[in-house]
Amino acid sequence: MKNRIKNLLLVLAGILAGITLTSGTQAAVARLTATRSNCAVYIDGQRTELTAYMINDENYVRLRDIGAKVGFNVYWDGTVQIESDKPYTGVAPAEPRPSGTVTLPADGSQYVPKVGDVILCDDGTTYAVKDVSRWDANMFAEGPLPPLPTPSCDWSSFPAVKLPAPEARHYVKANGDYLYVRNLYETRRMQYTLMNLAGTNPETSSGGKLRYGSKGTPYVRISLTIPDSAGAWSFWPWRDSELTKLFNSCPPGSYSVEAWDTYIDGVYTHTEYRVYVI
Repeated sequence: MKNRIKNLLLVLAGILAGITLTSGTQAAVARLTATRSNCAVYIDGQRTELTAYMINDENYVRLRDIGAKVGFNVYWDGTVQIESDKPYTGVAPAEPRPSGTVTLPADGSQYVPKVGDVILCDDGTTYAVKDVSRWDANMFAEGPLPPLPTPSCDWSSFPAVKLPAPEARHYVKANGDYLYVRNLYETRRMQYTLMNLAGTNPETSSGGKLRYGSKGTPYVRISLTIPDSAGAWSFWPWRDSELTKLFNSCPPGSYSVEAWDTYIDGVYTHTEYRVYVI
């Protein structure tokens, strides 16, 4: 298998040469035109179809498409990388995390900080958690947070929402060493609360489903990120009544929500809930 792949890679050397152009030839190539076509390729006698591109009467096939069909990895990280002994993914491997740092969940599940956790920050530094006594025990809260909301309407009628990537923003200020961790779990709490409000309000729903305009525009749009330049409104600790009052004041609209865990000098202080409406 490895010999077959190596031989195939030698055959494809000409294709690779086409993407390692010098600056002097790029201008000339820019005037070429490519026409999409189909190219029959046989792999171990089995016919498969690959998208080909006709350029100057020559058929070219993307190396990543061949990697996916044959079973070797190809990805771009500023150069073409080929891993003949690994299955195809098409993406560069993730950078290894520094030893001892926690992995913030990217799937929206809950991260509960513990004393001694070390968080890798977006600026490349690390931040040690020293005190979490206020976690889920804020003196202004009504009590520990309940589970995430469950549907009281048809959630499938809402447009799909992309979950943002985890973030840990580190700032050294005059009054302390700050860390803001994007809390995806609590962001989902805000999202689900808004969906239940929109799906049961007669101005934005019908029959338990979100309403859409004549051009297919939803009456309520929800985003899970807020532009840094936006003047968002914030509150803490969590109270669903805050979102309820805001939504009922202007039901149709675009809602952007975020939740951030705040640390000062290693001490967890609170989770801030931020909302931006247009």
